[in-house]
Amino acid sequence: MDFIEKTKSWIQIFVIGLNLCPFAGHSFREDKIRYRLEESDSLEKLIETLIEELNFLQKDKNNEVETSILIHPNVLNDFLDYNDFLSIADAVLVDMDLQGEIQIASFHPDYRFAGEKKEAPSNYVTRSPFPMLHFLRENIVTKAVQQHPNTEQIPFDNTQKLNDLGLDKLKRMTKT
Repeated sequence: MDFIEKTKSWIQIFVIGLNLCPFAGHSFREDKIRYRLEESDSLEKLIETLIEELNFLQKDKNNEVETSILIHPNVLNDFLDYNDFLSIADAVLVDMDLQGEIQIASFHPDYRFAGEKKEAPSNYVTRSPFPMLHFLRENIVTKAVQQHPNTEQIPFDNTQKLNDLGLDKLKRMTKT
């Protein structure tokens, strides 16, 4: 299975196609997204790769890569384990003194927002074909937010859009 191509397709069709993230299109079209695949089933190897990817972004001072996606299809497939791991990923960010420079967004096939039913359509805003970590440069995020007329409205619009599509269609659209 080509995990990177499936991820690119998901971004193009689902994230950009539904305009769930109005900032994703530019990076995608300009080929400024780096895709890193970690196929190991080892948590230790995932942490090692996470550090390598953060080091790569830190060294890329010209922002040739605006954002990076670390796809890890064989580890942290259980959402609760994945969710617990996010505190480790954030601790690595702090240890590397990258808070305020890089932020981590989380995506998982079984993503579930606190307080939401498991099959709530709104969960699909962060459901991806595979577990992944998305590293965003804060300066790029800040610039995009400043150019957007109303970022506070995005989550509400997304929830409405996903509810209107319905669960069956969302499942078909995100199936790998």
